[in-house]
Amino acid sequence: MGKLFSLIIVLALAYAGLYVYYGVAVKQEVEQQLEDRGLSAISVDDVTYGVTAPISTSANIAITVTYRGAQATVDMAVQGHPVFSDEVSVEFDSLQALRLGIGF
Repeated sequence: MGKLFSLIIVLALAYAGLYVYYGVAVKQEVEQQLEDRGLSAISVDDVTYGVTAPISTSANIAITVTYRGAQATVDMAVQGHPVFSDEVSVEFDSLQALRLGIGF
């Protein structure tokens, strides 16, 4: 019973590490694609994805981006695996929310 519990703990830690690293890899991929298109002024603030995203080759994600005073949440589709694959495609799906900030 102790070995099974230890195995479960090790697998859970490995999956947690993969889950966190997946978010970092997706954020870097989106930032790279924005920079390639000359949109380096847009910053990626947050990446939200489902629990099963790190173990599949296609996932739907939500990315929060900021440009000057405007912040938007954009739905995107990731084809390929950003951690294990060299062929990754990030496609725009839809605009989820747009927030404008006015500062004085």
